[in-house]
Amino acid sequence: MAVEPLSGAMTPEFERKCINTLRFLAVDAVQRANSGHPGMPMEAADLAYLLWSRVMRYNPANPRWPNRDRFVLSAGHGSMLLYAALYLTGYGLTLDDLRNFRQWESPTPGHPEYGCTAGVETTTGPLGQGFATGVGMAMAQRFLARRFNRPGFPIVDYYIYGLVSDGDLMEGVASEAASLAGHLGLGNIVYIYLDNRITIEGPTELAFTEDVARRFEAYGWHVERVDGYDLEAAQKAIRAAQEETSRPSLVIARTHIAYGSPNKQDTAAAHGAPLGEEEVRLTKENLGWPTEPDFYVPEDVLAYFRKARQRGSALEERWRALFREYEARYPKEARLWESMHSDPDPADWEDALPRFHPDQGPVATRSASGKVLEALAPRLPGLIGGSADLAPSNNTYLKGLGEFKEECGPNIHFGVREHAMGAILNGLALSGCLIPYGGTFLVFSDYMRPAMRLAAMMGLPVVYVLTHDSIGLGEDGPTHQPVEHLPSLRAMPNLAVIRPADAQETVEAWKAALRRREGPTALILTRQKVPVIDRSRYATAEGLQRGAYILAESGETPPRLILMGTGSEVHLLLEAFQRLKEDGIAVRVVNMPCWEIFDEQPRSYQEEVLPPQVKARLAVEAAVPLGWERYVGPHGAVLSIHRFGASAPGKVLFEKFGFTLQEIMRLAHKLLEGTSK
Repeated sequence: MAVEPLSGAMTPEFERKCINTLRFLAVDAVQRANSGHPGMPMEAADLAYLLWSRVMRYNPANPRWPNRDRFVLSAGHGSMLLYAALYLTGYGLTLDDLRNFRQWESPTPGHPEYGCTAGVETTTGPLGQGFATGVGMAMAQRFLARRFNRPGFPIVDYYIYGLVSDGDLMEGVASEAASLAGHLGLGNIVYIYLDNRITIEGPTELAFTEDVARRFEAYGWHVERVDGYDLEAAQKAIRAAQEETSRPSLVIARTHIAYGSPNKQDTAAAHGAPLGEEEVRLTKENLGWPTEPDFYVPEDVLAYFRKARQRGSALEERWRALFREYEARYPKEARLWESMHSDPDPADWEDALPRFHPDQGPVATRSASGKVLEALAPRLPGLIGGSADLAPSNNTYLKGLGEFKEECGPNIHFGVREHAMGAILNGLALSGCLIPYGGTFLVFSDYMRPAMRLAAMMGLPVVYVLTHDSIGLGEDGPTHQPVEHLPSLRAMPNLAVIRPADAQETVEAWKAALRRREGPTALILTRQKVPVIDRSRYATAEGLQRGAYILAESGETPPRLILMGTGSEVHLLLEAFQRLKEDGIAVRVVNMPCWEIFDEQPRSYQEEVLPPQVKARLAVEAAVPLGWERYVGPHGAVLSIHRFGASAPGKVLFEKFGFTLQEIMRLAHKLLEGTSK
């Protein structure tokens, strides 16, 4: 679907006025806030004008129109450039919002935040993340286009445009993502690299002297070079990028940070600090802009940019008319489109989930997760994902459903690229209709933690399949044995961390993850086999849906002693429960697979599960104990790990680290003695 410029022939003088309006809205906002990064908006205003007036398809009246082009400001420190464009084109921002840049509860925060400001497609700021997230957006577009497009019906044909900086290209996550994008031939990516040759510390040559063009050509990208202030040349390069359908494109634009500033252009001083009142005045005079008032927007410029609303509505209506024809011709596909753009209905998939029973023998929770995925895939057409070269271990491959690269099936081979995988999952989730998941070992979640953090910040329903969850993985040793990862992930706001105790709880964990639409979920799964809990003797696994629940209880209520834990260690607690029960001790086992969900429950339920008057509490988990103190209280104890692991069989390690029935019994009796005094 082609896009027309906002109006007909434009004089160079008027275009210059439009560009300087963008430029000086950013300058004035940073100066008023006395905080921010003026240099990048000043250098890139020409390119932003080009994208928003001549190139991109978007509808300010409906920022979520499915077939809009996506714009990613990977250099998120230049956020005021984006806010100025959103204000001028009519996304709902006001001049007062620009005046309140970086202030409390303003829709113009220091870096773009998804969900805070209409028109912001993804949260950016940590460099490289936007670049890699855009790759995920491009993969979503390809997946949907191949699934839905038919001859004469290009229902999905949007592009991913982005402005990227030297810092983006230096970060490893961008290198990982660029390599994969080239391998996949994502011809719907058009990134403009702002080659200003300046970083915070000074000239880029301090640390960055590579040939960027040759690097990206080696990745398999199409590369163009332009002067960032030659609009016609830049548009020609972008047009060539659009026509290159088998390779992603990088347009290298030679630009100047703080363009137009007499004393700060091409200097690091303009990167992260306001120009200063005197330099603002000098810059405006230098570029022929009124020095008063600040936030000056010529009426004809605003009227010109606001034509974007009329143009955008027309573009969307043309698309909707096309979709109505498509619906008549391909009703089955149209129904699928609509269903994928709605939240997954449990009625469509829950009855397909496997069930596990004790007589089946022990099952590793990673294996149970794989069986759940196989059952879900035919029922959830938006399910898409893979592993960072660990699918046979993570059990994340969907058999018989095709590869992403060849058939655009749901199976993605991310390669050994956890950091890019995390960001790409975010881009897939931002499609609003796909259910992305990604697998690796729990210990390697460190590699994709920044992307996981952004998923939590954006509230994206991404699922992480994190296996080999403890010292129980065995002989690979301490480099692969996570000990601090559980509490560190639990410390991340809005990330649900679920560590199921057995195969049936793993089914419930997937249910919880798919029902959770307000943020990501990490499934923490065992390598080693664990028994399937006999639910005829103990509470149903559905208790996981409340985060923590009473798994077993003996004797009076409230009990004298509460044993609590997660994952494979719960089975040790059940052994101890039987022994203590035989000794006539009133004991309760509380399974706590997801602290975040438990903490969301009503206080009455929390106190029902963990009665405040019960002081004897023992938590058992093969990880460092951080966080358990709020559940065991001042009189309780935690059997945990205080060092890195070791290389030995898993059973040996559990014994050597004290995760034994004998040690649990010793600590239990010690607690009972201490709290009875």
